[in-house]
Amino acid sequence: MNYQVLARKWRPHNFTEVVGQTHVITSLTNALKHNRLHQAYLFTGTRGVGKTTLARILAKAMNCENLQDFNPCGQCDICRAVDEGRFLDLIEVDAASRTKVEDTRDLLDNAQYAPNQGRYKVYLIDEVHMLSGHSFNALLKTLEEPPPHVKFLLATTDPHKIPVTVLSRCLQLNLKRLLPSEIFTQMGFILGQENIAFEPDALKLISRAADGSMRDALSLLDQAIVYGNGAVNNADVYAMLGSIAQQPVESILQALAQADAPAILNQIDDLSQLSPDFSDLLQQLLQFLHRIALVQHIPTTLTHDLDAEVVAHLAKTFSPEDVQLYYQIGLLGQKDLELAPDPRSGFEMVMLRMLTFRPVKSENTPPIAPLPVSTIASISQPKPQATNPQPPVIPIQSPPIAAPISEMPRITDNWETIVAGLKGMTRQFASNCVLEYLDETQCQLSLAAEFQSLLDQDAISKLEKALRDLLGKPLKLSIEVKTLATVTPAQQIMQAQENRQQAAAEAIYQDPNVTYMQSHFGAQVLPETIQPI
Repeated sequence: MNYQVLARKWRPHNFTEVVGQTHVITSLTNALKHNRLHQAYLFTGTRGVGKTTLARILAKAMNCENLQDFNPCGQCDICRAVDEGRFLDLIEVDAASRTKVEDTRDLLDNAQYAPNQGRYKVYLIDEVHMLSGHSFNALLKTLEEPPPHVKFLLATTDPHKIPVTVLSRCLQLNLKRLLPSEIFTQMGFILGQENIAFEPDALKLISRAADGSMRDALSLLDQAIVYGNGAVNNADVYAMLGSIAQQPVESILQALAQADAPAILNQIDDLSQLSPDFSDLLQQLLQFLHRIALVQHIPTTLTHDLDAEVVAHLAKTFSPEDVQLYYQIGLLGQKDLELAPDPRSGFEMVMLRMLTFRPVKSENTPPIAPLPVSTIASISQPKPQATNPQPPVIPIQSPPIAAPISEMPRITDNWETIVAGLKGMTRQFASNCVLEYLDETQCQLSLAAEFQSLLDQDAISKLEKALRDLLGKPLKLSIEVKTLATVTPAQQIMQAQENRQQAAAEAIYQDPNVTYMQSHFGAQVLPETIQPI
């Protein structure tokens, strides 16, 4: 007999045998249970996750003569016919090879006729996104209002290429990528049934290499069995995939945690004897760092991790800050591998860069006290020379917040207090004026000539109304444009801000921590980044 590959031999024949798609199986079995079958189902997902398999199982369940808990029995004539590919009412089409509109029309011509054996005539169109635009148009009407005995099952890896008019007529079921742990468990079960010896670590590597696809995993498993002469072991799988064994990656990370440069270079030298793909090695290292970072912040993420013990140990060895630094350096180092004289030297430089920029606490260096919050600033510009000493800081009180109207005096000549009680554009306008006279019935203001453009009847009316509401008096407002002899509230606020900025800058320049960093590390202060708190 001809050998049947594992991906075909162990293809599921009912819902209970499907791995990792519980959300889809629940939806389909409930539809069968309540007899609420949609006329068109669209199965989407990456390659090898079970789209066509689930479509065939659903077609079998729709026509099965003896459902077992809404699962096809596998024993009746219809189930056996579907499994053997001779069920006349299951029309399976590969859209990639039948893209023309004539093919679609020929396919639908027979939809009006009753099924030969089962309850439903099922059209299973695989890779449906490959149909042409005219083919989709020919399919639309039948897809929306098919005969009662017709069901459409569509499968695709790229639903974005399907017209929205088709998507709106289908019930879409999204199949997810399988977890490495799910693939590992299924491969272990299959090898046990096949009586084939295997090493768990070899299956772990295949599970990760499959990238969420069960079919890819079983294809790699077939290859590993042949390569290993009837057994699946670590060394053969590593050699077959051209991958680096996980143990050296762990050893490199352990040496990195101890800042042991000779140990890292020795590990790289040993690996170079195997002619490894250093780009793949760096990706494995980044994957480990990613999982370490997840575990450090969310320990429950170890639930589905195949290397839970190793990751947990490394998560305790590294500090979270170092993990983030190493990950960023490794991520940027991927680009450098293409520019390096050779991949090995590029990988070595990435590892040495991690060691070089790793924060190190020296015993001889006095500890630096943290900067006060009010004096935090970026460090990159030279400190101004002492030949131009800073002028003395003259503190100016910021305009006080106006008290509620009920608490304000009946009449006040403190114009800054009055301005602080105004709001919006009225306050902006008033802050550029100077109070000349104020009594029970009159208020006279002076406006600087450069702000004459702000003066119009609407602004005067709004300010007059605001003053009446604030002071509780029927004031009549008059404004005169002239050269001002005193400063306005707006100028006072601006001067106060300048003084606060000047005080903050002086605090930075005189801070002993900043002085220490300037003298020992060549640090520079960027004045424009200093902000008073």
